[in-house]
Amino acid sequence: MIMKNPRKAAAQALLEVEKAKAYSNIALNTVLKNSGLNGADRALASAIFYGTLDRKITVDYVLSRFISTPLKKVAPYTLAVMRCAVYQIMFADKIPDSAAVNEAVELIKASGESRNRGFVNAVLRNILRSGLSLPDDSSVKSLSVRYSCPEWIIEGFTDDYGTETAKALLEESLKPAPLTVRVNTLKTDADSLKKKFSEAGISCASAGIGNALIINGGMDIASNDFYRQGLFYAEDAACQTAVSLLAPKRGGRMLDMCAAPGGKSFTAAQLMENEGEIVACDLYEQRAGLIRKGAERLGIDIIKPLCADASVYDAGLGKFDFILCDVPCSGLGVIRRKPEIKYKPETDFKELCGIQYKILQNARNYLSDGGRILYSTCTLRRDENENLVKRFLMEYNGYRKAYERTFMPHTDKTDGFYCALIVKDK
Repeated sequence: MIMKNPRKAAAQALLEVEKAKAYSNIALNTVLKNSGLNGADRALASAIFYGTLDRKITVDYVLSRFISTPLKKVAPYTLAVMRCAVYQIMFADKIPDSAAVNEAVELIKASGESRNRGFVNAVLRNILRSGLSLPDDSSVKSLSVRYSCPEWIIEGFTDDYGTETAKALLEESLKPAPLTVRVNTLKTDADSLKKKFSEAGISCASAGIGNALIINGGMDIASNDFYRQGLFYAEDAACQTAVSLLAPKRGGRMLDMCAAPGGKSFTAAQLMENEGEIVACDLYEQRAGLIRKGAERLGIDIIKPLCADASVYDAGLGKFDFILCDVPCSGLGVIRRKPEIKYKPETDFKELCGIQYKILQNARNYLSDGGRILYSTCTLRRDENENLVKRFLMEYNGYRKAYERTFMPHTDKTDGFYCALIVKDK
């Protein structure tokens, strides 16, 4: 059914994230595809959707002060529409409060929950009359409300980095993430691609490392002609830096143990000048297929996608001089890109460290003498990062840590990312 209304599209996408536990980008793209929206309306729907999802704890704090029953008892669509309206009132400066309220009431009126239109109107107008105030002390509960982040994540950041750094991370998590792309040096170079972007009216700047560009103002990557031609792909600067630390050599053999969707393997292939072999593994065949399609688009033919469990040894793969262990993680370094991660229960991450350690242990079975392992995550939890690598080095002789770094979003202007280079003695 066509829904040419950006606020309706935003509310529908929120429902998908809530009900189906869908990834935010997939939920939104699915709704927009069927929405009939174009241009500015698509942009408005996206802004309201991501903004509301990002600020859900804050929005729910305000709503709960004006609704006597628990929010979980409010009809789902009604709640989604009200959340969007409160987000617009609190954070969307260019949208008049009256428009946010009136549009919300009209959406409910035209829905199967039309009986709630008076309720929605009353609650939202009470919020406008009473004004909005948030707790301003430094308690974990108050920080949770102000920065729309669960208390357990805040406590973890504080334990690992201290209160001030935790606040800085929370502040940064609510800002837009940069769109960083990697130039495909097998087909072009940074100057040539920058010129093409400029001629197409796309503004970009160097990301501070070779062949990484930041696109200003965003871009619909999938529909971009230069992307389709394989001239670039999206990859954060921290990831690109990490692969360069592994430094796979031309003609060498590399194993990417958890490769999908393939960005780090693609970067490695360029460093190897498309000569040698990269075995790129993923647990699921569909995701291994993504690697294959990406490599074809980029003109890379040394990548061999393989459906395989990274925690299980396969002697048939042989030995490798370079191994990338970009393990499954809690993703707390990329919550500004994927805000739904914040709302997963802490119990969802209970088994992660065990899985990560098992994969790192398995990596040593494949490593040649004198070879390198790059262990990496897109999270900021020390238990998944420094503490895990330290445990490995204490347990196994003959390995040393040659490099270690945690990229911090508020200082490095990248995603939150950890990497450690582990070298095996000859």
